[in-house]
Amino acid sequence: MRILRWSALGVVLAVVVLLSLFLVVGAPAPVPPGPPENAPRVVVGMGDSTMSGEGAADYDPATNGKGGDWCHRSPHASILQVKLPTAPQAINLACSGAPSGQVELGDTKQYTEPSQAARLRDLATTHRVVAIVLAIGANDDPSFSHVLDDCIQSYLTPNRLGCAQTVGPVWQGRVDAMVPKVVRAIRDIRTAMAGAGYQNTDYQLVLQSYASPVAVNVLEPLRNLSGCPLRREDLAWVHSKAVPVLTDGLRLAARQAGVRFLDLSQAGVGHEACSNTDQKKEWFRRLAVQWTDLQSDQRAAHALQESFHPNAAGHAQIGRCEREFLDGVEPAASCRSGPDGDLHAAPVAAPGP
Repeated sequence: MRILRWSALGVVLAVVVLLSLFLVVGAPAPVPPGPPENAPRVVVGMGDSTMSGEGAADYDPATNGKGGDWCHRSPHASILQVKLPTAPQAINLACSGAPSGQVELGDTKQYTEPSQAARLRDLATTHRVVAIVLAIGANDDPSFSHVLDDCIQSYLTPNRLGCAQTVGPVWQGRVDAMVPKVVRAIRDIRTAMAGAGYQNTDYQLVLQSYASPVAVNVLEPLRNLSGCPLRREDLAWVHSKAVPVLTDGLRLAARQAGVRFLDLSQAGVGHEACSNTDQKKEWFRRLAVQWTDLQSDQRAAHALQESFHPNAAGHAQIGRCEREFLDGVEPAASCRSGPDGDLHAAPVAAPGP
């Protein structure tokens, strides 16, 4: 009988242990706290120079060289033109020159600034983030700004091969290497938002591509150091090859990451740098030199930083298109000029390979 009693006790203990394990394993994980119900509703811009506002001038002094910070965030940046009915405020975390690694969670810095995803996570606990627009990838393997520099150097050196010949053959490979880095950055954004208590369905996440800053038909009197010093064959390659291939790579990244895609490759058509005799009709900066910066060793290296980026008018037009896209439900759209001369988000096929 004593053996039976101990056996019965053992069974009871086993049942208690199993129930305890079930309760621990089966219990749902605690949901991280989100922002307060009355938190300000905001749209957030992340990424590189095309989102920070490079080229639009009037930069926040804290991002115009102070302490080594050259992120060049401008009050005219496209994301700050986005005023949604559900989110009248926009916040810009982007930094000029940022690679995908600085958007990710991690230790990568750009011009002294830490991870954008980490900053987003903190922001999302005090604000209700309803949409995030991301511009990233060009500063990874493609190194697009350096390619444009190479094109200019080729123009200035008669016996040097043009960028279409030197970079063209390896361009697809560079874009292919970029894609997984962009996907990883997007996934870290998702992780940051989850850490702030958000489900993926609580906000929009948009990846946008890049516009061609120059056209094939650059006016000949402007194809020099006062405007757009590039060879004709290099202009054709940048406009008709480099930008479309980069766009396709970003479209693929958007598909792999499961986010919406906004195609800007046609956004500058008719308004590229050096495409008009009236510079006020252009939406992109020509070769731009901050002459006062050349007087300082600290600032001289950034004297050309604004070149071939959207100007204030260009950022305003891109912001108009971003707003239209965020107002809609289409998985993908292309920013194109409409009959009114302004950019509009034209629906296109969903992101695909």
